[in-house]
Amino acid sequence: MYLLYDLILLASSLILVPYYLLRGWRYGKSRRGIRERLGFYLPERLSSLAGRPIIWIHAVSVGETRAAIPLIKALKQDFPEHALVLSNVTETGHAIAGEIREIDLCLFFPFDLSWVVRRALRQVRPSVIVIVETEIWPNFVRLAHRERIPVLLVNGRISDRSFPRYLRLRPLLRPILEYFAAFCMQTDQDAQRICAIGAPEKLVEVTRNLKFDMQTSSSVSAAAGDLREGFRLPADTLVWVAGSTHAGEEEIVAETYRRLLDAGNKLVLVLVPRHPERCRILATQLTARGFAVTLRSRIDARSEPLRQGEILLVDTLGEMLKLYAAADVVFLGGSLTPVGGHNVLEASLLRKPVVFGPHMNNFREISRLLLKVGGGVQVADAEELYRTLDQLVADPELRQRMGEGGYALLQRNVGATRHTVTVIRRTMEAA
Repeated sequence: MYLLYDLILLASSLILVPYYLLRGWRYGKSRRGIRERLGFYLPERLSSLAGRPIIWIHAVSVGETRAAIPLIKALKQDFPEHALVLSNVTETGHAIAGEIREIDLCLFFPFDLSWVVRRALRQVRPSVIVIVETEIWPNFVRLAHRERIPVLLVNGRISDRSFPRYLRLRPLLRPILEYFAAFCMQTDQDAQRICAIGAPEKLVEVTRNLKFDMQTSSSVSAAAGDLREGFRLPADTLVWVAGSTHAGEEEIVAETYRRLLDAGNKLVLVLVPRHPERCRILATQLTARGFAVTLRSRIDARSEPLRQGEILLVDTLGEMLKLYAAADVVFLGGSLTPVGGHNVLEASLLRKPVVFGPHMNNFREISRLLLKVGGGVQVADAEELYRTLDQLVADPELRQRMGEGGYALLQRNVGATRHTVTVIRRTMEAA
C-alpha cells in the first residue's frame, strides 16, 4: 500500500514541484522552500536546535497556525528546555509562523514521500510531533512511529464534508490512525467521528477548541486610533473589514459596499483576500467597477486618509488582528461561497460584531455558539448581507452589544490549551 502511495505522490510531484516553485517565487522563498519540502535543511538552520529535545508542531496553513499560537506559548512556558519547530505547507502559513517569537525554527513541511520523510526526521530528530487539526500524512505518521517518535493530533476536527469521504477510506485510514499516540478533539461529535473512521477509542479525548484560548496584545486592542492612522483610515468614518474573502465573494462585497454608500452611509471598506497573491487582479477588477483602490503595501506612501467610497485592498500578511481592531464591523469570508468558513473568533477577540454566510461547516460549533450569544449574524445571501450591514452601520449600541457578547463567549470557553498540554506531557512521559 505504501509503495503504491509513494508512486502516486511521485507522479504528483511533476505538478507539485513547479507549483511550489511558482508560489515560492511569489514570496521570495523558491529555492529554500523546495529544498525543505524535499527534506534538505541547511546545517546553519538546524544549529539552533543542537543539544535540545525538540517538539515538532505541524500546522498546514494560516488558520491552523493561528489556532496553534496559544498552545505554542504554553509549550514554551512548560518545556523551556525544548526547542520548538513549526512546519507549514503553505507560504502564507509559513509567513505567519515566522512572527511567533516562541518558535525556534520554521520549516516547510516535507513531501510525504517515504525517503523524503526519513531524511527530514533524521535531520530534525524530534522527541514528539504535534499535528494541528486533521493532517493525516501516512508516511510521516508511519515512519515517525517506526522511529519511536510519538505523534499527537491536537485541536482535531472532522468536518461534515470530510466525514463521508473518510468513512469510505476507513480500511486505509485505520492502520494509519493506530500509529498515533493520542487524539485531542474539539467536540464530542469530532471524537465520535475519529473513532468511526478507525482511531482507537482509548486514545481519543475531547479537549475542546484551542481557538477559544486566543489572546491579543494590549497594544493591539487598545490602540484602534493609532492603527487607523497607520492604515490611513479616517477617524470620522465607519470602517467595514471584509476578511479572508475568496473568489466570488469580493464581487458581492463590492456591490454591497456600493449599495451602502448609495443609501447614505459613511463608510470605508477594507478588503482582505484569503490569498493575497490575488490582489493585483482584484485591484484591476475593482477599479473597472469604478472604485478607487489603494494596496496596503503602498499605503505608507499616502499622506491623506482614505475617503468615503475608497477601498483599502490588503496584499500583506499577518495584520488581521490589527485590521479587526481598527474595524467597526467585520464580515468573514469563505462563508458566502462553499469554502467552509474561517475563524470568527478573531473578530470576537477584539469585541467586534461579525457577519458570516451560510457555509460555516468547518466552524459549525463555534458559529453556533456565537449565534446563540448574539455575537454574530449569519446571512443567507447578498441581499441579507446588505440589510444586516445597513442595520449594524446605523446602530452603534447593537455593534457594541454583539462585540461584547462574542468576547464573553471566548472568556467562558477557555481551557483547551491547558488540557492539551496535559495530554502532550503525559504522552512524552510515557515515551
